[in-house]
Amino acid sequence: MAVTTCLTWMQEKILQNHFGGKFNLLYKASVHKFSLEHLLQKYEFGIDLTGRKLHISANTSKELGLLQCESISFEECEVFQCEDILNKRKMEEVTELRESLWSSMRTYKPYGDLVHQIRILLLGPIGAGKSSFVNSVKSVFQGRVVHQALVGSDTTGISQKYRTYSIKDEKDGNSLPFILCDSLGLGEGEEGLCMDDVPQILKGHVSDRYQFNPMKPITPGHDNYVDSPLLKDRIHCAAFVFNVNCIEYLSDEMVAKIRRVRRKLIECGLVHLVLLTHVDSMDLITKDDLIDIYRCPPVKSQLEAVHKALGFPLSDILLVSNYTSEWELDPLKDKLILFALRHMLWAADDFLEDLPLEETREMLLAV
Repeated sequence: MAVTTCLTWMQEKILQNHFGGKFNLLYKASVHKFSLEHLLQKYEFGIDLTGRKLHISANTSKELGLLQCESISFEECEVFQCEDILNKRKMEEVTELRESLWSSMRTYKPYGDLVHQIRILLLGPIGAGKSSFVNSVKSVFQGRVVHQALVGSDTTGISQKYRTYSIKDEKDGNSLPFILCDSLGLGEGEEGLCMDDVPQILKGHVSDRYQFNPMKPITPGHDNYVDSPLLKDRIHCAAFVFNVNCIEYLSDEMVAKIRRVRRKLIECGLVHLVLLTHVDSMDLITKDDLIDIYRCPPVKSQLEAVHKALGFPLSDILLVSNYTSEWELDPLKDKLILFALRHMLWAADDFLEDLPLEETREMLLAV
C-alpha cells in the first residue's frame, strides 16, 4: 500500500516553492512506527518519536515565530527528500514526448483525404490569447519564437481582421496540413465579433484579411465574400480560447454570447473544444507543474468551473501556456501546445467523417 503525506496539495506546494524542489516522502511515523532515534537534529530542535514531542530551543522558536515553549506535541511525523523536479530524466521524458507529438503533426493527414488542410477557427473573448496561440503553434514548428500574429492587451485585443495562418515546417519549408483562423474577439455590448459573421465564417464565405465590422456582417458582393465555398474553405474545427484566470469574471452577457456561438457551431455540425491559456500564471503554479498540469488541484477546479459555467465537457477542455515574453522555446510549453493541437485535428477528423455522403462526393469531384 502506498504511503501518502498528510499535507494538502496547497501546503505541499507552498513548501516546495520555498525550498525549490519536489518532496518525496521517505518516512511516516504512523506507518513506520514512532521508534526511530535521533531522526532529526537540526536548528537546535530534536524529535522524541516515542513521546511524540518536538523539543525546540528558545532562539529557534523565536526565529520561526512560534510560541515560547520547550516542547510541542504532535500526532504525525513525516520526513521528505527535496529534489529538483526538472531533473535530467524528467526533461528527457518531456523532450521525447514533445518529439513524438511533433512528428505525428508533421505526418498527419485529414480524414479520407477530403481536404488538404484542416481549418481551425479560434473564438473567444477579446484578449484571451487567440493570436498568441497562433504565434505559439508557429513557434513550435519554426524552431524559434515567432510573433507574426499581432497581439494586444488582455482587455482590448488587436485582431480586427479575419486572418488565416498556414504553418510552415522548419525542416522542409512546406505548409503543414492545418490552418489556424484568427477572428475578432467577442466583446461586451456592441463591441467585438458580429454574431451574424459567425455562420458566414463557418461556411467558408469569408476570405483572409476581411476587415470586421462589429455593427454589420459581411454580405454577398463584398470583396472578401466567397460566393460558392468548397469543403476546403469551410471551418472543420473550432476552439474557444479563454484566459484560465478570468473564467469567474465572465459577465452574463459574455456567457450568453458564447452560448449563442455554440448553437451556431452545433447547427453546422462542428466539433468544438476549449483552450485555456495563461495556465502557468495561476497562483502557486510553477514551471515544473506543466509536466502533469491536468492533475493539479487548482487547475482541476478551473476545469470544473468552465464545465459548470459554460457546459463544455471536461474531456473537451485543453490547457496551454503560450509564448508571450520568452526568447527561446521550452519543451514543456511545446508539449502542451502540441497536445492541444492534436486534439483539435482529431475533432476535425470527427467532423469530416460525419459529413453527409453528398458533401464528400462534391468535394472529391472538385478536387
